[in-house]
Order: sequence, then C-alpha cells, then structure tokens
Amino acid sequence: MGHLRRIIPLLLVMAGALPAAGLAQSTAEQEARTRAANLAQWPDAARSLFGRKTTPAHLPPRAIGSYARGCLAGGAALPPDGPSWQVMRLNRNRNWGHPVLIDYLEKLARDVPRITGWAGLLVGDMSQPRGGPMLTGHASHQIGLDADIWLTPMPKGRLDRDQRENMPAVNMARADWRDVDPRAWTPAHVRLLRAVAADPKVERIFVNPALKVALCREPGDRSWLDKVRPIWGHNYHFHIRLACPAGMASCVPQEPPNFGDGCGAELAGWVERQYKAIFHPPKPRPGPKPKPKPPLSLDALPPECRQVLAAP
Repeated sequence: MGHLRRIIPLLLVMAGALPAAGLAQSTAEQEARTRAANLAQWPDAARSLFGRKTTPAHLPPRAIGSYARGCLAGGAALPPDGPSWQVMRLNRNRNWGHPVLIDYLEKLARDVPRITGWAGLLVGDMSQPRGGPMLTGHASHQIGLDADIWLTPMPKGRLDRDQRENMPAVNMARADWRDVDPRAWTPAHVRLLRAVAADPKVERIFVNPALKVALCREPGDRSWLDKVRPIWGHNYHFHIRLACPAGMASCVPQEPPNFGDGCGAELAGWVERQYKAIFHPPKPRPGPKPKPKPPLSLDALPPECRQVLAAP
C-alpha cells in the first residue's frame, strides 16, 4: 500500500486530474528545481554523488550490482542522432549505457522501419554516465542495461533541441485506464514489442497494465508475453531491460519470469489497482505526514561503486 500511495500523484497527473507542473519530470525547469532540492537535502546520498557526475568512468566496461542498486563502469553514450533514432530530453544526460546496450539499441533502431513502417525510434532515459541512483525519476536504470523507448513514432524530420525537451509523448491508455486508446495504439506497436521480446538478450519489457491488456488479446502464440510485465506509468513509453552480459560476475541477474504470460488474475489486479488509484484515491491519513525515507547511501551499493565514482 505504501508503494501505491507514492505513485498516486503520478497516476493522477497522467489521468489529467492534477496539473502536469506538479510532476517532477514534467518540464526541464521543474526537474532542475527538484534536482537542486535533492542535492541540497541529501548531499551525501548515492543519488547526489552519481547525479553530479557528467562524464563516464574511464574503466573497463562493467555493469556492477543489480538494476536498482548498482553503478556503471566504462559507460558509452548513444549518439543523440542516428539514421533511425533520436534521443529525447537531452538535458538529463541519461543517454548512457553499457556498450552492449548501445549496440543493441542501434541495431533495434535500424530494424524498426522494417518492423513498424516508422522512420525510427525516439529514445528516452537510459542511464547516467556512471549509472547509479538518479536524483529524479527511476529506481532502476542504474547499471547501464535499461532503456525507455517512446511509443510515439519518430518523425521523419529532425527535432530541434527545444522540441526534444518539450514535445509531449502520446498517451496510449484509454480514458478509463483499463485498455488502450484505439486512436493511438496500432498493430505496429504490437509488432515492435513482439520483436523486442523475441531477442534473447532482452530480460524484461515493462508496459502499463492497460497496454498489457491489449497485448493479451493478440491471437496465436503468447509465450513471448512472459517477458512483458505490467508496471505503473509506462503509458507513454516501454522499458527494455537487457540481461547481464555473459560472464560478467559483477552484474546481478534478475530472476527469470515465473508467472506465465501474466494475462490472468495478475493483470486484472494491476488494472483494478491502477483504476482505483486514479479515480478513487485513498484519503490522506490525519495527522502529520511521515518523514520521507532517506535515499540510498553509497554503502548500500556494491563496494566497486566507490571506484567508479573516484575514477577519472
């Protein structure tokens, strides 16, 4: 229940019940204020230490720790522009990843016109230059193996800097958040997600519960849906998580999915909880608000992350 209370404001913004200015990542200006406040409040937290780093650690490439508690050595940047991709929200400096993620995204982007008929991909958040916890946003994306891909097709023309910071993504969820919006969701989205799931390097794909509802209606073999899991948000983009590179002992793998295709009671529960959080949120408890939980300390990360921070 505590996790649900934390995501209710996000869900209300997405549903239009609260102004977008109340969301930390709604604009570059608002995000900058949130970053500054987090740095001031917790200057020695792991998120502050990694959030200050603007360049990668010049070490051999390694994903260190787990997806939600780790760091990245030898990170590489996905170029802001490619023949069939464009990186969005460049001010965040989150277009970094392990070289295997960069290679994967470039190959996926090259295949997208054939798979979908789109001009290419709009790429959202990946990792910070040295990975680690972020000052705003994600709990994961810490070891350079996660990437957010917009569900909005890439336009044929190149976006300028202002457009990349402010262009809104398309909400794929229906007004009641129980299914997809048929005006936005297309067979091309299904083909793209199916192709991503077929790659053995992909460990997980995260989508909004409303999108998973639509995917579960697809005819034929549904074994590929094992990798596609519902999660809050993710109505504008989907999240790709790669498996740990072979032989990389410093990387903590995620357990394989063990819930089958996830199209039954599990999904129904996600849909119902999301609907209630948006349209019937619980009333605030009386009395003073509980103190926020302190963010992760550097000691909570693998010891090697200190070397990553100290590296030139």
